Amino acid sequence: MTVFEASSTDGEAPPADAVAPRDSTADTPTSVARLNGTIRDFIARWNVVWVEGEITSWNVRSGNVFGRLKDTKSDAQISIRIWSSVRGRIPADLNIGDHVVAAVKADYFVKAGDFSFTVSSMKHVGLGDQLERLEKLRAQLRQEGLFDSARKKPLPFLPHVIGLITGERSDAEKDVHRNAELRWPQVRFRTEHVAVQGERCVPETLAALAALDADPDVDVIIIARGGGDPQTLLGFSDERLVRAAAAASTPIVSAIGHENDHPLLDDVADLRASTPTDAAKRVVPDVGEQRALIAQLRARVTTRLTQRIRNDIAQLEQLRTRPVLRSPDPIIDERAQEVWLLVSRGRDTITRRFDVAARKTSELRASLRALSPAATLARGYAIAHLDGGVILRDAADAPVGSTLTITVDRGSIAARSEGEITEAE
Repeated sequence: MTVFEASSTDGEAPPADAVAPRDSTADTPTSVARLNGTIRDFIARWNVVWVEGEITSWNVRSGNVFGRLKDTKSDAQISIRIWSSVRGRIPADLNIGDHVVAAVKADYFVKAGDFSFTVSSMKHVGLGDQLERLEKLRAQLRQEGLFDSARKKPLPFLPHVIGLITGERSDAEKDVHRNAELRWPQVRFRTEHVAVQGERCVPETLAALAALDADPDVDVIIIARGGGDPQTLLGFSDERLVRAAAAASTPIVSAIGHENDHPLLDDVADLRASTPTDAAKRVVPDVGEQRALIAQLRARVTTRLTQRIRNDIAQLEQLRTRPVLRSPDPIIDERAQEVWLLVSRGRDTITRRFDVAARKTSELRASLRALSPAATLARGYAIAHLDGGVILRDAADAPVGSTLTITVDRGSIAARSEGEITEAE
């Protein structure tokens, strides 16, 4: 804590009835009451001191507050008391983790030998340094998407092996084992014991998480602790641990068990359980409930199948009572007559089309014959061809000695031209 104002008692004379070294020996010891009274009278002369610190404990009993203040730069702490008469004059929203400035006066209780500081005034300074850093880290991780529900992995319905990271012989370990085994007696655990607070918390938890995540038999990992004040839970907000949990391939359940000011591990875990007991109930199904559910589903399936079969039987009976199924011969005869008529119509149509095509073919054949040169040759005409197959059309084109080919109705003959014949000749 940082002292802003203090009164020094150096050089002041001790009380008249103070315990002096000469007043107590092994043969004539002073009483505890006198010693405590001397301490009380000495401390009573100290003035009020303004101190700055972070609230690490805040317990309300009978309207009075009993807590502790921690130095913002070291582990030094003091106990504080706030009487109900003073509590009404300080902010009502003070709580664990708040960064405050308080006016305190030393007080020593003779009966219990208890030294503490009585608070006469207290006010906010802002978030404690640690909580302020956590809030900045929380905002950064949220912006990176590590809190998004879309990236959270579903838990297996019935894990074969549950990895458990917790303190050795802790209540959290007992709660998880007991409640899980009550719900499913065959459940198996692989437990890694770690320090759940202090300097060893983060490195041991990181090593345990890496070992369980690398084990292919472990289906889900529970990180459990039985709650605590924010100071003792700081390890579960460490950035290294939070990022390791986000990168793990095995689903992780955070069961730190602290509702207020929950650590960052709760936000990145695939499931946050309120307590270790709740974690066991969320991870392991109840065998009794599952058996009841199976029995219920079997009954529903049996009922639905029975109803379906009965409905199908009723429909079959209804179909069998129809006239067409009782005597199908009339409908078959009717359909046979329709088929015979369709076949007859098909045959008549094809026959007519063949006749029309035959007549048309005969007409085309006759026209072709009338136009064909062969018909002309059959009437006694002939065709004269010059060499090269050219038809002779003018006698002048065949001078004397020209070779000719004469085509008649039946074959061709070779001839030689004697020249053009005139009418006089």
